[in-house]
Amino acid sequence: MIDLSRRQFLKQSALAGAAMAIPTSFSFASTPDTIIGHGDFKYKVNTSWGNLDPAKYPVVNCHEMVMDKKGRLMMVTDEAKNNIIIYDQSGKYLDSWTLGLGSAHGLSLVNEGGEEFLWIVDNGGRVIKTDLKGKIITEIPKPTSQGIYKEGMRYTPTETVVAPNGDLYITDGYGSQYVLQYDSKGNFIRMFGGDGHGDAQFKTVHGIAVDQRKGGTPTLLCTSRGHNSFKRFTMEGEYLETLFLPGAFVCRPVIHGKNLYAGVCWSRSKYLELMDNSGFVTILDENNKVVSNPGGTQPKYIDGELQLMIQKEPIFKHCHDVCIDQDENIYVCQWNAAKSYPIKLTRV
Repeated sequence: MIDLSRRQFLKQSALAGAAMAIPTSFSFASTPDTIIGHGDFKYKVNTSWGNLDPAKYPVVNCHEMVMDKKGRLMMVTDEAKNNIIIYDQSGKYLDSWTLGLGSAHGLSLVNEGGEEFLWIVDNGGRVIKTDLKGKIITEIPKPTSQGIYKEGMRYTPTETVVAPNGDLYITDGYGSQYVLQYDSKGNFIRMFGGDGHGDAQFKTVHGIAVDQRKGGTPTLLCTSRGHNSFKRFTMEGEYLETLFLPGAFVCRPVIHGKNLYAGVCWSRSKYLELMDNSGFVTILDENNKVVSNPGGTQPKYIDGELQLMIQKEPIFKHCHDVCIDQDENIYVCQWNAAKSYPIKLTRV
């Protein structure tokens, strides 16, 4: 009750301030007090939140971000000088370290008995577990080196997630489009998916998450970005359903509380072509209904069918990931965005 009252107060204050500050005609890309989003999920845009000195802390692409139990925000970049940059929630630089990876892409956080670790995925084929200071704990061998993949199969992993029982799942999102499952000791169990248009197949299985929102048996949500969808599977890799998000080229699913969030890496325009320098954030409720598209068009359903969603405000360039803090603010990491730093969306 206290949190709700606090958020309502902040919402009223921010909206009042925005009403006084924003002129009737303005550029969404440059106005710091812009309010975006829909319904109960509206946000004030802060495009300078994570800005650092690029001479000291350069980035190429701000690929993904997670928050540790101390509330620190840990971001992975493919700049080999500093693969991990750590912020506090005000955007202040805290620390950085590197593994010298030139294609670092995926970042997942796992808590093992109270101690936190990172899984870092490099598109060059490395899947590495580290502590929060960058010490390598273990590494998963390439499936091509273990006979899991046949000769000639491409392996370009993009993401990981750890299940409640300790099993590790790796998405080969830029390679052969499989999800590979390993036990907690790194032993291969199975793989499922593959490239194609079948319900149980993928087009860019970019990300993955364990969904326990309903309080029952955990399931896997896997991105199929080319299909504008998330696909749900059992933990054993059996297909269950597709969450179709027309027009949204989604990256990894991020679950916070009862809601599902995702960065949309590309958007379409009214003529349905894929547009460079486009994207938005999409938010689904506990029933997997889209309730807000910050930076995009308002979600619309006709006879229960979600209609095409496209970018509306030209704020984002290729939203690659989102991280949600305890106050339900969103931190947006972007790919191919002129080496820019993350954007913060403060919930109002």
